[in-house]
Amino acid sequence: MADIDLSAMDRVLTLELVRVTERAAVAAAMMRGRGDEKAADQAAVDAMRNELNRLSIRGRVVIGEGERDEAPMLFIGEEVGNGDGPEVDIALDPLEGTTICAKNLPNSLAVIAITHRNGLLNAPDVYMDKLAIGPGFPEDFIELDMPPAEIVRRIAKEKDVRAHELTACILDRPRHQKLIEAVRETGVAIRLIGDGDVAGIIHTTDPETTGIDFYIGSGGAPEGVLAAAALRCMGGQIWGRLTLDTDEKRSRAERMGISEPRKIYSKEDMASGDVLFAATGVTDGNLLQGVSFRRGVAMTHTIVTRSHTGTQRWVRAKHIVEDKFEFID
Repeated sequence: MADIDLSAMDRVLTLELVRVTERAAVAAAMMRGRGDEKAADQAAVDAMRNELNRLSIRGRVVIGEGERDEAPMLFIGEEVGNGDGPEVDIALDPLEGTTICAKNLPNSLAVIAITHRNGLLNAPDVYMDKLAIGPGFPEDFIELDMPPAEIVRRIAKEKDVRAHELTACILDRPRHQKLIEAVRETGVAIRLIGDGDVAGIIHTTDPETTGIDFYIGSGGAPEGVLAAAALRCMGGQIWGRLTLDTDEKRSRAERMGISEPRKIYSKEDMASGDVLFAATGVTDGNLLQGVSFRRGVAMTHTIVTRSHTGTQRWVRAKHIVEDKFEFID
């Protein structure tokens, strides 16, 4: 297939992607704090799908809500767009952090990434061991299999700080108990998060704002691909390895084209080509403010960025909405 015209892709799709994540974020925000994860997620899915089908693309969902029999919309393999324009592959999470949204806690997002056909790792829904760091470091100066103490030593040396001045982000899960203990023994502070590791990894790209220097631990593989797409655009490094610890998982991975079960993937392995990434805050967070509502108005905060240029656009928008929070175009 011929390469996509990068300038055309940027100009046509950049602001359209903002529109996609804005709509999903507003729909989800209507359900935040109500304790109903499924309803919040479904609202975001419906809104994102409707907007995607307006885009002039021939899109294929590679990272989505699940397999066809698990998800009625935005399932893996679903085709979206109006049938015109470039062929693209899409990674998305209409509501990253469903529990966060249901409890109205920080850092829930609506996120999407688009690149050329076959440019995204077709990751099965399994765990992935991950290590991520922001921009400005030498390539591959740390490794996924290093002991936490060595990772911390190298990061501290490169940043010219002491270990106790660093903060790691780790998902608060029982499986991470030993990891948490090992990191704390180095003197590093830990920010434990209950959900939303895409946001956690993105936060490494701006530690002065977020307070997060690196991310470590295991989380969903699809989320790892989304995070890799974000880092392709925003800078930084990520390494991930699929956790294929049963015959069923290994077989599923093989069916999805995974031929090296122990491979450590870089961000380029997970998201290649010219990547566009957009995220809109659903709840208030370290980088993005959540949706706020006034009478007849919804206000959103979005970042949209592109790997080819590194340009980051921060978009604050005021949307006129009807009583049922349907947008007026």
